[in-house]
This record gives sequence, C-alpha cells and structure tokens, in this order.
Amino acid sequence: MKKKILSLMFLVVFAVSFVSIQSGFAKDKEPIKVGILHSLSGTMSISEVSVKDGELLAIEEINANGGVLGRKIVPVIEDGASDWPTFAEKAKKLILKDKVDVVFGCWTSASRKAVLPVFEKYDHLLFYPVQYEGLEASKNIIYTGATANQQIMPGVEWLLKNGYKKMYLLGSDYVFPRTANLIVKAQLKAEGGILVGEEYTPLGHTEYSTIINKIKAAKPDVVFSSLNGDSNVAFFKQLRAAGITAEQIPTMSVSIAEDEIRGIGAENLIGHFAVWNYFMSMDTPNNKPFVKRYKKRFGQDRVTDDPIEANYFGVYLWAKAVEQAGTTELDAVRESLKGLTFDAPEGLVMIDPTNNHTWKVVQVGKVNAEGQFDILYTSDKWVKPDPYPPLVSNKVVIEPGKVVEIKK
Repeated sequence: MKKKILSLMFLVVFAVSFVSIQSGFAKDKEPIKVGILHSLSGTMSISEVSVKDGELLAIEEINANGGVLGRKIVPVIEDGASDWPTFAEKAKKLILKDKVDVVFGCWTSASRKAVLPVFEKYDHLLFYPVQYEGLEASKNIIYTGATANQQIMPGVEWLLKNGYKKMYLLGSDYVFPRTANLIVKAQLKAEGGILVGEEYTPLGHTEYSTIINKIKAAKPDVVFSSLNGDSNVAFFKQLRAAGITAEQIPTMSVSIAEDEIRGIGAENLIGHFAVWNYFMSMDTPNNKPFVKRYKKRFGQDRVTDDPIEANYFGVYLWAKAVEQAGTTELDAVRESLKGLTFDAPEGLVMIDPTNNHTWKVVQVGKVNAEGQFDILYTSDKWVKPDPYPPLVSNKVVIEPGKVVEIKK
C-alpha cells in the first residue's frame, strides 16, 4: 500500500512538472503582438493606408522565414482616422489592452505629438516612418523617416544652387509645415534666398483658387510645399487648371511621393520636384525585388514610396534587434537598436545610437509622365540625422495647441 501511494505521488509530481514545462514552452512560443496605427480613413488615408501595407508585408515576410525568436508576429491594426485625439486613444488601447510589444505608425507630426505622451507615460516604443520637422528626440520613438537636415534643408539648398531663389511657402496648418517653414525662412536668410509669400490651409482644404492667384501675383521661382493629405489633389489639379505648369512655376514638395501621385494623377504633376531619401525608381540591389514583392502582394497598380519603405525596414530593424537581444523586453531591444544597421531597399541604413534617428542619403526627384521620379540629385554619402539643426533649434518654441513661433 505504501509503495502504491509513493508511486501515485511520483506520478502526480511528474504530471505537474510536465504540464509546467509544456505551459512554459507554449508561452515562449506564443505569437508576438505588434501594433499598427495609421489613418485608414479621413484626409490622411491617401498616404497612410499604403504605409500600413508596407508594414504588413514586412511582417508576412518575417513570419514566412520563421518569425522572431521562433515566434509568429501578429499585427493588431487600429485606425487613427486622421484625428489626433483618436491616435492617442488608440495608442493607449494597443499598449494597455492589446499588450503589443511595439507600435508602428502615425504620419503627421500632429498625430506623433498626440501619441508621444502616451508612449512616454507607459514607457513603450513607436516606430515613426515619415520625414518631419525635427526638434524632438525621444527614447520612446525610433524615427525611420528623415529629419530636417536630411530633407527640408538639402531640398532648399538644391533649389538655391539651381537658381530657384524666390520662394513661396505653402503648407497645411499644423506643426510640421509651420516648423518646416521656420527652418526654410532661416535658411533663405542665411543663404541668400528670397521669401515672396507664405500661406497655410487646414488639413482637408480643397479651395485653392485665391492662393493660386496670390502665387501668380508673387511670381516666385518655386513653390515650396508642405501640404499634406488629400489637399494636394485639389491644389495640383487647380494649379494645372489655372494654366500654371512646372516649367513656369515648379513646386518642391516634401510630402508628395509616388503614392500621392497615384491619387493626384501624374498628368497634374509632371515636371514638379520632391525631395526624399527613397524613390521607387532607385537602382539598388534590394529595391527592385522589394517593389516586385509589394506589387505582387497588393496589386500591380500599386507603388512604393519613402514612408512605405521607411517602416518596411523599420519592422525588420525591430525584428533584428529582438533577435539580437533574445527577448522582446523593451530596455534590451532599445539597447540592441543603438547603431543597428539594415540593408534596406534604399541601401544601408543605421539607427543613430545617440538620438534614435536614421542615417540616410538625400535625393531630389522630378515627376515624369509615368508617375515616377527621375532622380536629379543624390548625396554622395550618408547624412547624419540632426534633429536640432543649429540654424533654428535654439530659437523655435513649440507648445501643444499653439502656433509655432520664433523667440524674440
């Protein structure tokens, strides 16, 4: 009897131990949840839906190759709906309710500014894929898009060197365009350019006839545009209808890429300029296969562009950092990301170990009839990200809900 009791006890202990081991193994192999947070509706959906698709493509590719740490990545997708309080609300949901390990998302600086306090409060991590005004560096954001010294400032420098000295500034009325134009105005003053006009319109604005008349009257060499969202459709169609061609007054855009051209119509943009770090027409070893895979997954009529590519490689950088850290634990991943490189479609990129921004090349392109960019200029080396350019960083004040202004 005693032997039977001992045998039963052994079996119970063995069974409990086996279940515990199995449970631990199952937990270790549970999927890794990641957040996707973009405007899938509203004025910014023209740009952000395709960025979401680029992130999903990277996730699908990584999963097809075994996932991360042997675990499948599962995206949890939320719609910021082109509304900044909604972005903050959805970010909080992803972190607290869905318990994602990382979030990939946002487009506008207004949406990023809205979610930043959430990520800092809960010490979470956002990969942000879009060029922006700079004047920010948070341990809770990895900036895979360009800062001002990697897009805005080189774009202005290229224009001035090519004889486009008189500039008319046109932007959407929120933090990025207003701060970008403070940088542009300081640069014009320092480098001999001339400001001939400056206008802002609300996101989603569609009536540009009055502003176009002002542009005609000002006779600029170029319009420097930081319009965002579907306002670009209205502006460029109305510009063309007014008889203003790129040969007469070209526009240099910092928020129009191949995907926006698809929505606006190439016929309305032929000859206009844009400055980015990636173009779909780039001839790099990784770009053509990337474009082919994106089109195969989402449709042959689809195009790639800079923000799409920026968080496509952002997903890969995060996955690489997790693999190197051996865990999804934030502090370990954050440390692993410092100085991390990845051979992206645009070429080799690196996360700066001091400010969480990305080293990139700079390119200027000209829209052709196919809706692609003929590349006119490429920097001869990586440009180190500097979110606080000395030209303006000690003078700019940004307060939530208030107009950006220069300190007196």
